[in-house]
Amino acid sequence: MDGIELFELPGEQLHDRWMRMAIDEARAAAAEDEVPVGAIIVAAGRIVATAHNQREQLSDPTAHAEMIAITQAAAALGSWRLEGCTLYVTLEPCPMCAGAILQARVPVVVWGAADPKAGAVETLYRLFDDPRLNHRVEHTGHVMADECGRILSEFFREKRNENRK
Repeated sequence: MDGIELFELPGEQLHDRWMRMAIDEARAAAAEDEVPVGAIIVAAGRIVATAHNQREQLSDPTAHAEMIAITQAAAALGSWRLEGCTLYVTLEPCPMCAGAILQARVPVVVWGAADPKAGAVETLYRLFDDPRLNHRVEHTGHVMADECGRILSEFFREKRNENRK
């Protein structure tokens, strides 16, 4: 990756730049017949992890984009504490991923499409804002939500059409 520094773009444009990279990961997932969710983790203006869903390939129910990205970032940074990182993900994190984000101490999450069936940031649950937990996550949702949601909708539409044949 080109390692653009964080201060080079204003906030919204910066989020769009990184989210586009997460969307590229989601497209890679779709090309592999995986649910198209992509994630990247940025630290100090550089990408330290890129991932997409791999549940089918790995036969692993925990192989969500966020989980894989967190593991990659921890290895790249040599610490399970991902303080100073921002996670970009194309779909609102589920309870499992939100829990892992909290455990990894990721301070900032930017997500795209809302998840009405499993969203744990604002749709069904608000884990990042729960005062009973010992860590808070700053979060911004609905970034490039239309594009993120369209990739998912198209994927599932194609799956339904395949099943009808």
